[in-house]
Order: sequence, then structure tokens, then C-alpha cells
Amino acid sequence: MEIEISSRHGPVVEPFKEYAQKKVERLLKYFNLIQRIRVVLDVRGDGSCCEIIAEIEHSRDLVAEACSEDMHASVDAAVDKLERQLVHHKDQVRDRKGRGPNPH
Repeated sequence: MEIEISSRHGPVVEPFKEYAQKKVERLLKYFNLIQRIRVVLDVRGDGSCCEIIAEIEHSRDLVAEACSEDMHASVDAAVDKLERQLVHHKDQVRDRKGRGPNPH
């Protein structure tokens, strides 16, 4: 899996890049078919925003965005949102497999 961390306005400092990568890597335990995760950090006038895009094999991309005053809180909130989406997506994929015709 490839993790890409970028910023819309300015460079990303190394300690924060490591923090975001560590948080994003834990998403692998929820779904194995993630091909690439892109983290886009943005500083706006009203605070900091984090957008995480997960590219999943044989499926649509999952996107989570969170904004707050602190960039660490934005990353944490976006990771939590994407975690819920991955769990839901995995449940949907599992429910479709293995079902045969109704025996009744």
C-alpha cells in the first residue's frame, strides 16, 4: 500500500508527516484491499482541514474530510470517519458473497 501525504498551501513538516502516516497506517487492519491512501492537508482562514482519499481495489474511492482549529484533531477526525466507512464497506462486500438462492 502506498501512502501519499501532501499539502495545498506550503510544505508538510517532517514530524507531522510521520504523525499522519502512523495514523493512516492503522486503517489497513480494517480492510486489506486498499491500494493507495492520499492525505491532503489544507490551512484555511477558519482552521485546518484534512482530506483522506482511500483507493480500494475493484471499488469506488472512499473520501473523508474533517476541519478543526488544530491539524492533529483534523487528521484524527478524518481517520475516524474513514475507519467507519471502511468497516461499512467491508460489511457490504461480505454480505454479498456466499449467498445462494433462497431455499424456500
